[in-house]
Amino acid sequence: MSRETILVVDDEESIRKSLVDIFTDEGYEVLTAGSGAEGVEMLRKYQPALAIIDVVLPGSDGIEILQQFKEIRPAMPVIMISGHGTIDITVKAMKAGAADFIEKPLTLDRLSFAVQTALRRAKG
Repeated sequence: MSRETILVVDDEESIRKSLVDIFTDEGYEVLTAGSGAEGVEMLRKYQPALAIIDVVLPGSDGIEILQQFKEIRPAMPVIMISGHGTIDITVKAMKAGAADFIEKPLTLDRLSFAVQTALRRAKG
């Protein structure tokens, strides 16, 4: 059985490294991107089962990247994360198709539950 792949798009290396460690320990394959453009390229190349995208990215808005991801892979769940979350941003993300929105600092239990739930829903 092949492992499911998660793509993490965040400009903070420490966040990317933490999420790689956490989700690798949980049995996932984890790919990372430090920018939205790199994330879109990796999405096309690797076809992950789920993506986690930061709202604030260099050179692009995370909501715009979410919209691009949804154009490329409409059924793939995307979880948005942000240290600058507002109700308006959360609503925008959910309207754009985010499966969930989680504020930083991230908690392992909350993020792990969101990933498992989103993947389970995507499988139907």
